[in-house]
Amino acid sequence: MVARQPTCPRVPPVKVLIADTVHLSDPGHLGDPGRIVEADLMAAGATQIVRLGAGELLADAVLREAPDLVIVDMARPDRDGLEDIRAIARHAPRPIVMFVDQDDPAFMEAAIEAGVSSYNVVGASLPAIKPVVQAAVAMFRRFRQVETSLHKAETSLREREAIDRAKALLMRQRGMTEPDAYRWLRRQAMEQSRKLAAVAAELVAADKSKGGGS
Repeated sequence: MVARQPTCPRVPPVKVLIADTVHLSDPGHLGDPGRIVEADLMAAGATQIVRLGAGELLADAVLREAPDLVIVDMARPDRDGLEDIRAIARHAPRPIVMFVDQDDPAFMEAAIEAGVSSYNVVGASLPAIKPVVQAAVAMFRRFRQVETSLHKAETSLREREAIDRAKALLMRQRGMTEPDAYRWLRRQAMEQSRKLAAVAAELVAADKSKGGGS
């Protein structure tokens, strides 16, 4: 019986965009995180690696390549480089891992505020790349979940306020009780196949346009 060879744990296909400002030929640089990540992830599964072209803006490359993960390798903290990261966070958010060679607490805070999911000072040796990437993806997903939940809560609050204002308007102008006003709004929403909050907001807006000021 032939013994089975152990297999490397597989990961889902991941497309990684690597933007490195450091070259292997730089005497002061200790290694190329991008190439280590590439070797590590390629060994674990079908992973596509693309690199930022010379003179290309990171935000443009992200929009073109639509990567699952972005890795930024800086020789030293560069605040100008954070503008592209802010643009990504606004228009095409995704996990961003950053490596820098020099410790700068103020720059770290600015990078995280800009949208970096995992900030790593290389120091004397590179960290294990794969756990860093996994943690960055997990943190990014958690942040997006919180952001989505907050957006839903804010939307729900605005809708609740619109419904309350519409009920108050109906009670004042038509002499309805609060339950009757709510039933009237719900019936209008059902007949128009619209959300109740949309009907309420439209009613309040129409009253404002007439100078009602409710």
